[in-house]
Amino acid sequence: MNLLAIDTATEACSAALSVKDNISNLFEVCPQQHSQRLLPMVDSLLQQANVSLQNLDVLGFGRGPGSFTGVRIATAMLQGLALGAELKCAGISTMATMAQQAIEQCSAQDIVVTIDARMGEVYFAHYKNAEGVATLVGQEAVLSPQTAASLLPTRAFHSVGTGWQSYAQELACENMTGTDILYPDARFMIALVQQAVNNGDICDVEQVEPSYVRDTVTWKKLPGRE
Repeated sequence: MNLLAIDTATEACSAALSVKDNISNLFEVCPQQHSQRLLPMVDSLLQQANVSLQNLDVLGFGRGPGSFTGVRIATAMLQGLALGAELKCAGISTMATMAQQAIEQCSAQDIVVTIDARMGEVYFAHYKNAEGVATLVGQEAVLSPQTAASLLPTRAFHSVGTGWQSYAQELACENMTGTDILYPDARFMIALVQQAVNNGDICDVEQVEPSYVRDTVTWKKLPGRE
């Protein structure tokens, strides 16, 4: 199965391509440059692998949470790519992608992701390693750092994301193992896209929706699809 994954939900911009289980990826921290950098990344990966969008089976994207503008960019870019090639899509949590990286790089068993959500809050999620795949415990939420601290596991866990730096004092925990994973990387979205395909959790491009976690933000669907 041939897959392409993209993510622009945070300060980082990334794309990853899996062709016959050979994965190539590009990752760059480039705040406010995502719309300029993403398509060249995709084009470069396709050219290097000597494939076109029509040779792919599924497109995956970081659906959020994260920067509202960044999530919109990835969603809109995915819509354009999928429409032209008539491809199915899989929306993948940016926090699950970061947890997956901790599993693949650190053999983490319990992972807590916090992303600085601004306005004195963090995006928060707890994941477990279920046979090598990041699996959500509970639900993703946007919380005050103090509330997030009250939900931390009592057993050892790996910390992932920018929230731990932004609110180091509020989130301090003795049973935490720190990592240098601050942003989602589409390279680690590939396993989650594959799982989505296996579980039938893919959709047509018209059904693609971002996930902001905050309920006050809305997304306009493709014209004629409201």
